[in-house]
Amino acid sequence: MALTVVYASATGHVVGALARPGPATSAAPPDPAALVGRALPLRVALGAGRTAVLPLHAGELASASVDDEPAVFADLLAFGVDLSADGRPKPVLPRLAAWTGGGLALAADGLTVTVPLAPVRAARIVALVSGGQDTHVLAGEIPAGRDRVTLPLALAEGGTHGVLVLVTGWAGRLEKARVA
Repeated sequence: MALTVVYASATGHVVGALARPGPATSAAPPDPAALVGRALPLRVALGAGRTAVLPLHAGELASASVDDEPAVFADLLAFGVDLSADGRPKPVLPRLAAWTGGGLALAADGLTVTVPLAPVRAARIVALVSGGQDTHVLAGEIPAGRDRVTLPLALAEGGTHGVLVLVTGWAGRLEKARVA
């Protein structure tokens, strides 16, 4: 089985996977746009029949041919792509540190992201928050030795939004959140 993954180039999170019959090849993987089109839509159920669509644009994605990893299909955001010293994706997909429950606080003036342990070196963050017809794209980092950061954002109080949060080294989070 040959496995191709699509991943967020800023954080390394796997966001899509495609298995093809046959042996893995050393050929370059397809361009992400050839696999996902202009954007890869991630969906979050908001309740009452509503769904938020959070599009990751093809220009923010990369693809890699990797070793077979069946578990990636059950939990895409729990895996990442590591790059070698020459910038090429390594063939083994590492499982990212688990991060569930809590850690995300959506307020009218920002999204606060808190990871379970402070990173040794700065951790990059990419976050998407649904907002009606628009998607708010936030980027930043958690400084080394700190466990949280607030990314500025303007939202109406009380609304429910779809949220995608990718923090380098931690499993990605795709969920609904209510503005407190």
